[in-house]
Amino acid sequence: MLIKLLTKVFGSRNDRTLRRMRKAVSLINAMEPEMEKLSDEELKAKTNEFRATY
Repeated sequence: MLIKLLTKVFGSRNDRTLRRMRKAVSLINAMEPEMEKLSDEELKAKTNEFRATY
């Protein structure tokens, strides 16, 4: 009974994982317009920046 209550309040493990993933997807989608404007060479240069940041 306690587990059911906690699951309703905090969500299941899957719900919590999806919530965390949605935040990451939102950040990635926000970067898309900027990345589309980059040339292939500029995008290659960003790779190291991404690796250092994320």
